[in-house]
Amino acid sequence: MTQTLKIDFVSDVVCPWCVVGLGGLEAALETLKAEGITAEITVRPFELNPQMAPEGENVGEHVARKYGSTPEQSAGARQMIHDRAAEVGFTMNTGPDSRIWNTFDSHRLLHWAAPGSRPGVTAARAMADQKALKRELFDAHFTRGLNLTDPEVLADAAAAAGLDRDEALAVLAEGRYAEAVRTEEALWVSRGINSVPAVVVEGKYLISGGQPVEVFEQALRKIAGEVAAAAG
Repeated sequence: MTQTLKIDFVSDVVCPWCVVGLGGLEAALETLKAEGITAEITVRPFELNPQMAPEGENVGEHVARKYGSTPEQSAGARQMIHDRAAEVGFTMNTGPDSRIWNTFDSHRLLHWAAPGSRPGVTAARAMADQKALKRELFDAHFTRGLNLTDPEVLADAAAAAGLDRDEALAVLAEGRYAEAVRTEEALWVSRGINSVPAVVVEGKYLISGGQPVEVFEQALRKIAGEVAAAAG
């Protein structure tokens, strides 16, 4: 018998550990299919830098200012993250001269792709579209170094994910879902989420950080057992 877990993946588009976390989570779920454990994943918004200016900031300067890291420390951390991303099949090309961007518009597009926002689109299709868009946005930022505040870049990501490019541009131009995104961001903060990725299972179990695949497997297997036991 198949058991389907509801998962909220709270994350930001410019969070490198979120790339690792989503890749690890999906790889774990692929393995757990053989045990009858599946999941419905909805991407939820979180902004690491909500006050970031539209022109963005040099990532080296940003990390030094925010965390006090030296260039050498930043380079070491960056290489570690690149290696972890490669383990889940993702290529990161970031360097000391890369830029970090305001991601509010990215989250508005992700909200548009989510279940309930597009009439006639099933929840299953919307979740698949949303994850595809998330991956395209990760690719635009971390692999290709594109400007995530540029509507054309965001619309291209939507099109690459199989979504309507013209509608994506309209969403961005008209400011759609701004209030909904802010409300949802505040909701997750009110629930104690202050770092990402945060993998919230069944609304009450939390797996924090970009964990290795095997950690996700063990945690999800344990949670599935507890949920099944509680259901009788």
